[in-house]
Order: sequence, then C-alpha cells, then structure tokens
Amino acid sequence: MKRKYLNDAFIGNRKMIASVSEKGELLRLSYPTADYRQFIDYYETGVKINDSALIRLHDDINNVYNQYYSTDTNVLNTEIENTYFKLNMKQEDFIPMKKDVVIRRYTFTNYNKIDLNVKFLIDSKLFSNLNNMVGVRICDNAMIQYSHDFAMTTFSNMPIYSYQLNNVEESISSGIISDKDYIAMSNHSAIAYDIGVLRPGETKEFNVYIYINKNYKVDVLDDLIKEIDQIKQYDTLKLMMDTKAYWRKYVKKHDVLKVKDYGEIYNAKIQKILRRTILLFPLLVNEETGGIIAALEVDEEKDLCGRYAYCWPRDAVTISQALDMVGMYKDADNFYNIFLRKTQSQNGMWEQRFYTDGRLAPCWGYQIDETGSVVAGLYQHFKIKEFRLKERDINLLKDNLTMCENAIEFLKKYMDHLLSRGEEKEAEIDTKYSYLDRSQIYKHVSYDLWEMNEGVHLYSLSAIYAAFGAMELIYKELQKDNKKFKLPEDFKELAEYKELIKKYILENLCDKNQNILVRNTKDSNVDISIMGAITPFNVFDPNDKIIQNTVQKINLTLRTYTGGYLRFENDGYMGGKNPWPIATLWMYIYYKKIGAINEANECLKFVIDTATPLGLLAEQIDNEQMKSKWVIGLGWSHAMFVLSLGLDELLNKN
Repeated sequence: MKRKYLNDAFIGNRKMIASVSEKGELLRLSYPTADYRQFIDYYETGVKINDSALIRLHDDINNVYNQYYSTDTNVLNTEIENTYFKLNMKQEDFIPMKKDVVIRRYTFTNYNKIDLNVKFLIDSKLFSNLNNMVGVRICDNAMIQYSHDFAMTTFSNMPIYSYQLNNVEESISSGIISDKDYIAMSNHSAIAYDIGVLRPGETKEFNVYIYINKNYKVDVLDDLIKEIDQIKQYDTLKLMMDTKAYWRKYVKKHDVLKVKDYGEIYNAKIQKILRRTILLFPLLVNEETGGIIAALEVDEEKDLCGRYAYCWPRDAVTISQALDMVGMYKDADNFYNIFLRKTQSQNGMWEQRFYTDGRLAPCWGYQIDETGSVVAGLYQHFKIKEFRLKERDINLLKDNLTMCENAIEFLKKYMDHLLSRGEEKEAEIDTKYSYLDRSQIYKHVSYDLWEMNEGVHLYSLSAIYAAFGAMELIYKELQKDNKKFKLPEDFKELAEYKELIKKYILENLCDKNQNILVRNTKDSNVDISIMGAITPFNVFDPNDKIIQNTVQKINLTLRTYTGGYLRFENDGYMGGKNPWPIATLWMYIYYKKIGAINEANECLKFVIDTATPLGLLAEQIDNEQMKSKWVIGLGWSHAMFVLSLGLDELLNKN
C-alpha cells in the first residue's frame, strides 16, 4: 500500500468519510462507517496538456496550492495553479448529507495566451488484490472496481475518453492510456476524460463521482447502472449549496461555548479550531450506536502503530464530554445508552477497544482505567446535561444503573486482588464468580492508558477512585428523585474503597524522598498522566503540596523549549521527543484550576499555534518545525481543546 500517514483534511456525512491531502489528493474513503474497510490504496488525478506528459495534480514541481474549507462547512476547496502552462484548476470536494457519494467539482481556467488542450486522468488502485479477489469493468461510461461484497465506481457527467485496465503503471506517466478489453482481473486501472480545448481566458467545468455500493445481489450490475444514471442527474451545484447550508446550520447550533477573550488574534484562531472541531466530531461518531473512533485511520498496514480507527472507551468518554460541551447530547446519550451497554463484558469490564458497531476489535491486553472512566463519565454526562439544559435526565441514570453496578463489582474485585484482602475474600470471589482463568482477568497488572506498560498505575487507580465516587453520587441522585429508592447494603463500601485507594497511592505510588507522585510501581519515569489524579479524577486537590512538587518535576522533565509538553519521560513512540497537545492541555487545565493564568495561556497558545492551517489538531507536534508529526484530527486532542475552553463554565458550575 502507498504510505500516507497524515490525513490533512476530511469531508463526509454520517456514513461516508474521506480524507484528503494538503494538495488535494484523495487519501482514504470509508463507508458505511468511519471505521469500516479502507477501499483505496491510492486515487490520483492528473492532466495532460497539449503534448505534455502526465502532470499529476497533487505532485508536480510547477504546481502552487491553496487549500481551504468553505466557511463553517465540510466542503473542501483545493486551488491548483500550474505555473508552467498557466492553467488554474479548482477542486471542490464534498459528500452530500443524504447521498453517500463523493462529489468532486472541477473548474479549469486558462490564463495562458495560447490554447490548452486538456485531458483529465484518474489513476485508481483498490486496497487489496489478494487472491485475485478484485476486478474492474468499464460499463455505462463508468469504471467499476469491484470485489465479492462491494463495488466502487468512478464516473462523470462526461463520457470516458480512454481507459486502461491492466499494466497502468507502464503507461500512465505519458498521459496516454488505451485498452482493448472492457473487463479485467486488476485492482489498478485508469480512465481519462477529454476536457477539450480551452481558449485564453476560457473556463470549463466537469464533475467526478465516486460511489460505493454493496455487491450482494445477482442483478447488482443492473441496479448499479440505474444508480449511476440517477447520480449523473444530480444538480451538483445545488447539492453543494445544500451541504454548505446544512453544516453552517450545524455549526451555529453547536457553537455554544462561552469562550473568554484572548485578544483579537487568538480569538480568531480559537474560533477556527473550535468550529473545525464541531465539524469533525460527527464524522467520528457512529450515529446508530454512539461508538466514537479515535481518528480516521492513518496506518492500515500497522507499520508504525496499532491503528487508530477503533473506539477506546476511555478516549470516547473524554470525547463524549466534549460532545456535551458543544451541545451534541444525542450522540453522547447513544454512546452510553447503546454502545457501552452493548460492549460491556459479562463480568462488568470493558475490553481495550471495539469497532463502532459494538464488535470486539483486535486487542493486546486490558486497561482497567477504561472501566473506571465509563462510570465516572456517565455521571459527568448527567451533570453537564443538567447544568446546560436545566433538566434532570434521571432516566439516563436509571437505564444505566445495572451497567454501572456491574462495572463497580468488577472494580471492587480488582481492588480486592490488588489489596490482598485476605484468603477468605479470595475464596468468595473464586466461588461466586465463575470465569475462565478468573485470577488473570482480575489481576492487578493491567496496561496503562498509553498501552505500553503493564503494572499498577496511578492513572488507573485514579479512574477507579472516580468511579466509586461517581457511583455514590448516582445512588444519591436516584434517591433524590425517588425517596423510596433504597441505597444498596454495600453503599458505604464505596467510600471505604476510595479511602483505601488513596492510602495505597500515598504508600506505593509516591516518591517519599521528593514528595512527588509516580506513574506506576515499577519505574520512576515522569508521566503527564499523573495529572489524571487531579483532573479529571479529583483524587487530590491541585493545591496540595505533593501536587505542587509533582508539577515542578513535570516542568523540569517534560516541558520542552517550545512550551509544549511530552507525554512521558523516555518515550520511544514516533521518536518520543514530540510534544503532545493532550499533555499540554492537561497542564492548561491544571494551571487554570490553581489560577496561574499566564502559565495556562502559554499552554493554550502552544496548542493554538501548532494547529494545522485548516484548524485541525494532531496527536504530536514536531518541535523543530512546530507542525503536526502524527495523526491529524485526533478526537482526544480536539476533545481536550473543547474541555479546556469550557473550563471556566464548568468551574462556575462547581
């Protein structure tokens, strides 16, 4: 597969999502959910002008690029000027809200003093040709690339001028393609369109459509041809205007954060990132289940990572809180009411990650913090809705009470094993709860939130602490709603477990010589996740001496010369020397809580200044170039940005 690790821009609706490079190349296309299969290996376009060789639109030394979104929309514009031929090309990419098809509107304008004869070529390679399971057919002026269960069709409102189904790589660079066959066993094919002669100053337009449908019926070709003919009849200008209107209305509805004044320059930058976040979130959420992916995929072959287009309950809890802060309550409701109930294991825990339809995704261990985060997150979801909507959605708590109680039982057993609360307790657990190799399931060695270290972790214990606290408050909310509601017999145990957790932390996760917190019981590497004990889990007060000492150590170890913060000491992922917006925003929240406004603003400005030109936030930042290093459009980064901006509002609520 062609290596293409950075998605620079996104277009989509609730079912189809595509990513585009900074030069306008279509990188990825997913359907019918953002975490479903990847269809394209690469999809490149180019022009042949007069007698030239192929000029690739997205990779030519004579091309100058300008890319931007239409204001407050997911309609992407890429302007390409070929300075040699003085041909300007504008590419408008969008996916209509109610029609699952990528539409690419092209406008060609000749600024030369001579005629330009333009041919437009599309070089398309599907993701997999394993066992010859991919084929291609030219039919009804369309290139149909198909497998057993899908067909991806490229066509236009113009007739195909020429095509080549096999051995495309041998001739495509010349800009001249031809073939005698109409069908082939190939995953790499090309088609060409004759734009015609453009006189000096003349403009011509044409459309390209990319359509995916399920290849599951015997007569699928007949149906597909009908669908192609229908799509060709679309008024693409009207569809584009309707799509813009939809997204602008969506942004207006969800632009509800009360952001403080940071000065004219930073106000504009903040609004750009915030509005892009509002437009990104719905592309990450499965509308039917509420599952939320971490990011659109960047590494299908797992060259550099374990992939990103999955739903981690922990990440999604954080994103769901950000959804609440921008008024996307229904998506957050679905996450708890549908997705989390569907994915909870029989023993009460949640596995590492899932597909957004609720099926288990590939995992390599379990992370106890995810189970704790869910219970704590549900209560936060309830309270933010109450604060924002001025109404108590008590059914949210009632409907998810059993889910939370099962999770709490799992967390109790985890803590009992960790604390070694006597042989009698162990025997009770093993007798009462039958499960294959249960001692391993409840083992106190789990992965940390970074999925890199097994052990007993401060962040994980803090999440469990918050879960017990949230469960106390959930019971009290239910009792407040119904005086006849009886607290469970073991209600007081929740407070006892909290005390035991804090005691364990101070005895086992504290460097007593320096009076600082440490991330786990195995090593002394400084880790930004230590801040989880302050926010969001509130184990310690941010003004506690041990926290002040810990923050001082973090600043000495993790703060870089640019003002951004590393994830943890001796990190080896993607070089390990890159500041993370997540880590930097974690420090912003801490500084805001203690009233250190200047330090907080420095953190926020780092994140703002390293956003992409389109307003997207990355996972990591190249400290030398102050540009995105890895995973652009990371949901967790955008969620932390929203929560940071909404902190004043939440602090006032508290």
